Amino acid sequence: MKKRFGKEFVIGLSVILAILILIVMIDYLKGINLFKPTNFYEVYYENVAGLEKSAPVMINGYKVGQVRDVQLDYANPGKVKVTLALNRSLKVPEGTTARLDQTLLSGAVVNLSLGTGAPVAVGSTLPAATAPDLMGTVQNDMLPAINSILPRVDSLLANLNRLVADPALAQSIQRLDGITGNIYGASESLNSTMSGLNSNIPVIMRSAGHASVQLDSITGNLAALSADLRQLPLQPTMQNVERLTANLENFSTQLNNPNSTLGRLTTDPQLYNQLNRVTADIDSLIVDIKRNPKRYISIKLL
Repeated sequence: MKKRFGKEFVIGLSVILAILILIVMIDYLKGINLFKPTNFYEVYYENVAGLEKSAPVMINGYKVGQVRDVQLDYANPGKVKVTLALNRSLKVPEGTTARLDQTLLSGAVVNLSLGTGAPVAVGSTLPAATAPDLMGTVQNDMLPAINSILPRVDSLLANLNRLVADPALAQSIQRLDGITGNIYGASESLNSTMSGLNSNIPVIMRSAGHASVQLDSITGNLAALSADLRQLPLQPTMQNVERLTANLENFSTQLNNPNSTLGRLTTDPQLYNQLNRVTADIDSLIVDIKRNPKRYISIKLL
């Protein structure tokens, strides 16, 4: 009897240990370390879509804990209690909020925004915050913009189809082919011209040498001309020009002065009229002499 009880006790103890080990291994695979000291805090959300047990709790992208439990609070309908297991070294200050963020690949995560107050007691309830739903953002913000763009895309595709079906486009492509052929021909002609230039380079260089000799001769002639110009009596010539200019200026001043003789000749109308009358009298006298020379000239014969 004692022997059977001892065997059953060993079997039962082994089963209990196996179950405990299995639980520990399952929690370990979920990322829960039962042997790591943690502090527990509670957060109440209205919607925990995508949030699973062992989801990470982050501060500025660094993992400081994980979600230990998610369950509906039956005493407070519409609320879901989430238990956070945080590193015991973390002192959560007052004003800290637990924001539930959605990710595309790993589901939901809890991001802590630390406050600036004194540390709260372990087991306290942290204020909850929820980031905008990703799908809701897409539905509310992006879909209206996409719906407004779709008619323009349809119009653009229709215009593109009309453009592709237009015979003028094919003609333009043919013209481009012709232009490309012309450019190719011009390139060939340019290559042949460059080849001819390469063969004529010695002749060109000899012509350039002759031109250089002629330029040297012209430069020498210019230098001789410059020397001859330096030997010319430019200073006496300039003095004569200055004296001539002064005389012309004096003559112009006398012409413009009504009190001078030259000025009276140009400005006094009475003198001008008298000169005209004298000229007319002389002219009439000359005419009368031609008509009646005997009146003025007498010839006596001895």
